[in-house]
Amino acid sequence: METLIENAAAVTQAIEEVPEVPEFEPIERLEELGINKGDIKKARDAGFFTVDRLIMEPKKVLCDIKGLSEAKIDKILEAAKKLCNRGMFQTALELDAICKREIVRISTGSAALDNLLGGGVETKALTEIYGEYRCGKTQICHNLCVTSQINDKNPGKVVFIDTEGSFRTSRIADISQRYELEPKDILGNIVHARAHTYEQQIDLLEEAAAMMVKEPFKILIFDSLTSLFRTDFSGRGELSERQQKLNQLLSKLKKLACEFNIAVFYTNQVMSDPSGGAMFVNDPKKAIGGHVMAHASTFRISVRKGKGTQRLAKLVQSPNLPEAEASFAIIGGGIVDSEE
Repeated sequence: METLIENAAAVTQAIEEVPEVPEFEPIERLEELGINKGDIKKARDAGFFTVDRLIMEPKKVLCDIKGLSEAKIDKILEAAKKLCNRGMFQTALELDAICKREIVRISTGSAALDNLLGGGVETKALTEIYGEYRCGKTQICHNLCVTSQINDKNPGKVVFIDTEGSFRTSRIADISQRYELEPKDILGNIVHARAHTYEQQIDLLEEAAAMMVKEPFKILIFDSLTSLFRTDFSGRGELSERQQKLNQLLSKLKKLACEFNIAVFYTNQVMSDPSGGAMFVNDPKKAIGGHVMAHASTFRISVRKGKGTQRLAKLVQSPNLPEAEASFAIIGGGIVDSEE
């Protein structure tokens, strides 16, 4: 038994002593392995900015890149695998060491809410919060814009994609002052875009990826992820197409989170559940997006109103944490622990 423990400790120490490698490899590095510069430009123009992303995409998608034949794609992928180890086998011990080194948790502003999430909003993961209007979803988004910039060891900017026109610079200023930060500095590190269609939502992700290659980002926020899908697709006749497009967007978000080690946080709306009036059903509301949203989100939080400024959050989905509840409050300075 002692030998096993010693071996495990030795392996862990060896892994931790391995020099840190870049979190992603720029696509330009393929030129070092004999890939034509013009072909690299074609891939970049199609929205592929890193070697990592090439490996994460299905081959049939890559074959749609204008000007690149299947033979060229095969050559590019062969070179990409030499630069990037994504998709390769590794021991769980190695994976554990990598996760401890790379994953960052961003505070929501409330210690109780952070504890519910195992320490905060996690990078390389998709975190969803859903609930009725005025229950604090947008307030948490604003708070994350500030708290994500506090850690000096892991600086990073914020991408905020706004589909409801809810982003307020004055709110960012209020929260910044609570943390004794200069509002202008915080606002200068937030890249905001207003999306009016679901197509714009998808296009903005490509623009975000182009920015993330050039400078570090910490979190991408969608407020809300589903509202435009509800308006752009109406009726049961378009439900299948809506879910397909939503699934494509969520897939892109997953890849973006892993590609650049960022946290992805999005709000979701709710609708009345036809079975909500049935006996033993506690919550007559359910999140928009159905199984597509449920399967894609790493963490899901349901939030509802409490007394006054109090809000009640429940973790309903997590790969490693139990279902639990926490309360928080909304004040002028943002999200805080509830006194009740």
